Amino acid sequence: MMSTNSHTSLNTRTLTQGTIAVFTLLTVLAGMLGPMQSAVNGQAGKRLGDGHLAAVVSFGTGLVLMLIIVLSRRKTRDALTALPGQLRRGVVPWPNFFAGLCGAVIVLSEGISVGSLGVATFETSLISGLVISGIVCDRLGIGVERRQALSITRGFGALLAIVATLLVVSPHFEAPKVIALAILPFVGGLLAGWQPAGNSTIGKLADSMLVSITWNFIVGFSALGLAFLVRVALGKASFGLPPQWWMYLGGPLGLLSIALMALLVRRLGLLLLALASTAGQLIGSILIDWLIPALGNQIYGVTIIGALVALAASAIAMVPSKTVAGRVEGTPVIAEAELS
Repeated sequence: MMSTNSHTSLNTRTLTQGTIAVFTLLTVLAGMLGPMQSAVNGQAGKRLGDGHLAAVVSFGTGLVLMLIIVLSRRKTRDALTALPGQLRRGVVPWPNFFAGLCGAVIVLSEGISVGSLGVATFETSLISGLVISGIVCDRLGIGVERRQALSITRGFGALLAIVATLLVVSPHFEAPKVIALAILPFVGGLLAGWQPAGNSTIGKLADSMLVSITWNFIVGFSALGLAFLVRVALGKASFGLPPQWWMYLGGPLGLLSIALMALLVRRLGLLLLALASTAGQLIGSILIDWLIPALGNQIYGVTIIGALVALAASAIAMVPSKTVAGRVEGTPVIAEAELS
C-alpha cells in the first residue's frame, strides 16, 4: 500500500508536470502572435502598395503605446531621457544602442515579402536565419557570458536551417523575384542574433526592460521613417494610411508577444521557452495560410516539411556544446529580464 508521503510526493510531481505542460501550451500560443503580426504587416504593405510604409506604421503604433506606458512613470521616463546622453558618453558599446535596427529589418521584410511569400514561408526563412545567427553569436561570444564551440551537432543544426529555407522556397524556384523576397527574412534572422544582447544591455543600463523596448522602437521607427522621407523627397513614395483598423495591430501584437514571453520565461526557462515559441511560430504560420485563403497564400507539402525541419534545427541548435575557455569581456550577465 502506498504511504501518505509517497502519495503526496506523486501528486506534487504530477502537478508540476501538468503546470509545465500548461505553460508550454501557453508559450506555443504566444508564439503564434509572431505570424499574426507578419500577416497584418504583410497585408498592410499589400494594400498600401508599399511594404516600407507598412513597416513605418507598424513601428509607429508600437512606439506610441510604449511611450504612453513609459512616460507615465517617473522612473522609466527619467531612464529613457538619459539614454541619448549615455550613448554620447560611450557608457556601453555603442552598437548596443542600435539593436532596434534588427527589428526594423524584420518588420520591413514583413511588409515587403509576406504578401508574396505567405506567412509560413516567411516565418520558416526567418527562423532558419535566427538558428544560424544564434550558433554564430554563441561561438563569437555575442550576448553570452562564455563562448560555445561550433560542435558537429550545432553544425548539423545550421545545415538543417539552410535545408529548411530551400524546402519552403522550392515551389518558387522558377520565380527569381520570390526567391529574392525569401532572402529578406533570412537576412533579418541572421542580423537578429545580437539584438537580444543589445536589448539586455540597455535594459540593465536603464534598470527596466520597458525602457529598452521603447528605445528599440525609437531606433527602428527613426531609421525606417528617415528612409521613407528620403523616398518621398525623391518622388519614389507617397504617404498614406491603411484603410482598415486591424492593419494597425502589427506593433501591438509584437508588444504583446514580448510581454508574454517575459512572463512565461520565469516558468519554463529559456531553453523550453525558445523551442515552444518556435513551434508556435511555425504552427501559427501554417494555420494562417491554410485557414485564411483570402490572403492568397498556398500551403505546399514541402512548406510543412520545411517548417518541421526548421523546428528540428532549432532544437538541435539549442543543445549546449563545449565551452570555449575564457569569459567574454564586457558581457553583462542578466539572469532574467524584468518588465519593470
